[in-house]
Amino acid sequence: MSNDAPASTAPSGVETNGVNPVPDAERRGTPRGLFAIWFAWNISILGISYGIYVFGLGLSVWQAIIAGTLGYLVSSALVGILAVGGPRTGLPTLVQTRMAFGVRGNSVPAFFAYLSNMGWKVTIITLASTTGANLFSTLWPGVFGNGTGGSAWYTIALWFVVVLAVTMTVSVMGHAFIMKIEVWISWVTGLMTLAFLGFIVPQIRWDHLGDAASGSPITFLGGIIMAMTLVGIGFLNYGGDFARYLPSSTSARGVIGWTTAGLSVPVVLLLVVGVLLVGGDPKLGSAAANDPIGALTALLPLWFFIPFSIVVVVSLVSAAITGIYSSGLALMAVGVPLRRAVTTAINALIIAAGAFYLLFVSTSFLATFQSFLSLIAVMMGTLGGIQLIDFIRQRRRGWDPALARPRGLGGRNGRWTALLSLAIGTVVGLGLVTSADPNFAHVTGFLLTEGARTGVIGASNIGVVVALLLGGGSYAFLTFVLKADPAPDASALRSGADGVRVVA
Repeated sequence: MSNDAPASTAPSGVETNGVNPVPDAERRGTPRGLFAIWFAWNISILGISYGIYVFGLGLSVWQAIIAGTLGYLVSSALVGILAVGGPRTGLPTLVQTRMAFGVRGNSVPAFFAYLSNMGWKVTIITLASTTGANLFSTLWPGVFGNGTGGSAWYTIALWFVVVLAVTMTVSVMGHAFIMKIEVWISWVTGLMTLAFLGFIVPQIRWDHLGDAASGSPITFLGGIIMAMTLVGIGFLNYGGDFARYLPSSTSARGVIGWTTAGLSVPVVLLLVVGVLLVGGDPKLGSAAANDPIGALTALLPLWFFIPFSIVVVVSLVSAAITGIYSSGLALMAVGVPLRRAVTTAINALIIAAGAFYLLFVSTSFLATFQSFLSLIAVMMGTLGGIQLIDFIRQRRRGWDPALARPRGLGGRNGRWTALLSLAIGTVVGLGLVTSADPNFAHVTGFLLTEGARTGVIGASNIGVVVALLLGGGSYAFLTFVLKADPAPDASALRSGADGVRVVA
């Protein structure tokens, strides 16, 4: 899709905007609408598991709650700040990053952002499939069970096909349709989650909450960092994708506030419940490592387990829909010359391959999930730090969308300052994170001693935050201290060239 092509919504209701700036005539809504889409994305039972993971670092109950809450709020606020670029430019986040990296240079971080997005979707769709399969095998074990209390492989495969088909269909419809259904999904999943908590809270063993010893200050810091990687940093690369349809004059404070609230409110609530549960029953942590949703739904009576399992599937599909919508934009931002509907279909094939690994190859959900987060979050954190600094430059230049075009048309093909900063932050960050999955461990932890690798520093993935700070700091030093700022190039426009169409 061309950057300067007229964009509209087709009569069928399928969105035709891709990586072009959204025209002013199509801008609509208020920042308040961002709350529902982020809330629906994160009001999932998986949030309880996040609390279990943070507690598992070696913190006391209250330390885990405070550290997790701080991590969620800080990282969610970063997503909110980056979301401001959406209404200011009308561009998806991974196209706006072309202003910092150049059109061709941006292909590098955009590709890894695409992998990050797809990895999250593989995880979410896999969980939705296993949850649905668990429901069927519980109700009709003779037909859908495997004879040992679990789900038969064909039951999981059936649910996987159904979940993937629904997710892809809604994702292709586009922004307007997604925004409408996410409001209803947020209400349904929110109310059912409250009902779920009504069953779970009485099972908290309050008399055992003080059994866990307090962790050290570095462990507490590790809890904050882990919480940041579990939620906010994973969303840095598409914060503006849903805000770009807001009018350009939309209040930055409103965008930041509603995005931060939508992201953090559900996960903080679920974090508290997860920490309280595992604080009173450490065995639950081990069960959640292998099957986070199954371990938690097993605590429910059968009559509520049935509707709640359906709602869990809906909430996970909701998160997958918004993510796959952004992943289609990410693939276009890499430079793939296809329409968003086609890139969404390509994503289905990639997700199928990833889900096969998670369902039938990986031996631990937690190990694979955390390893994936740490690897991809390193580059996403570096990318986010650079983009946050570049917002200063973009604002000084009037948020001009032409900065995201190639050299000669208002932007650059590559900007070495951002690419060098990305390399510095990523390499150092990878050297400071660890992987519990042996398939990922070969490229991590090379800057850590053996003791640090097996201790809280390695477990908390502090390298993600170091990468964000180092990437942003390097870029700020090169741009504003050394004044190494490759200027935008509009020479082709000044020379009178016309009829130029830019394929994104």
